[in-house]
Amino acid sequence: MKQFYILLFSLFLGYSSFAQSDSTSLEIEKIEKSLKYQYGEISLGEGMAKLNVPKGFKYLDAEQAEYVLTELWGNPASGTSLGMLVPEGQGVLDDDSWVFDIEYEAMGYVKDTDASEIDYNELLTTMKEDMVEESKERVANGYDGIELIGWASKPYYDNEKKTLHWAKELKFGNAETNTLNYNVRVLGRKGVLMLNAIAAMGSLPEVKQNIPLVVNSVTFEQGHSYFDFDPEVDEVAAWTIGSLVAGKILTKLGFFALILKFWKVIAFALVSGGGALYKWVKGRKREEESVIIEEQEKVLN
Repeated sequence: MKQFYILLFSLFLGYSSFAQSDSTSLEIEKIEKSLKYQYGEISLGEGMAKLNVPKGFKYLDAEQAEYVLTELWGNPASGTSLGMLVPEGQGVLDDDSWVFDIEYEAMGYVKDTDASEIDYNELLTTMKEDMVEESKERVANGYDGIELIGWASKPYYDNEKKTLHWAKELKFGNAETNTLNYNVRVLGRKGVLMLNAIAAMGSLPEVKQNIPLVVNSVTFEQGHSYFDFDPEVDEVAAWTIGSLVAGKILTKLGFFALILKFWKVIAFALVSGGGALYKWVKGRKREEESVIIEEQEKVLN
């Protein structure tokens, strides 16, 4: 009889988990179907630049990108996204999902004369120190702290195409899996287009493979390119190539992350009634597990 009750309790716990998993999957499917992807040529920044959605990708507009970044992934609201590129065949809530978020910073014309003189190892040390302070600010605002682990891909500047890219490996809070933040900067006449790949570290090879394709998909319109700079009328940025890499990651240039653990449950909770529901579900689950354990102990004794 004791074995029967233990089996019964185990089946109950398994059914409860299965039912929750099934409901979550249905809600995630509903979210994915609600997103409207675009293809072809996309105008960015009111005609400042254009994006030709590259083969193998699909595009979410600015409003939907902001929804994904904040409501689904739990990042601070910024309102700066111009949209995002999502790999074809993937959804934003897939376990192995990754995206390129697109932004623009009107910081002025960035001189690139320092590009060949930068000691990136020394720069990394400084960035780690700065990250400690910026992480404190993030924690104070109710978000997980961030630790800069190191370069996932060392900075590289393409002088011909006026593009800069580098990648950082970061750890969010107590997350078991580190986050990849692959940064691409396309220099323009009055500012910089920013394409940030947000992914898990395991996606690094796939992200790097697509960098040339993504870089070539974005171009400044005539009159806005780096080569259209007019020193008589245009403002020169206080930023340089080195300071772009080491810039204020959390504020000036923006920063986002994937929630790599429990993010499907979070998405389900948001759709079904907000963050309070998520906390309630977690609390109920702990209570149920405690009751089951107590009952098992009574039966065994």
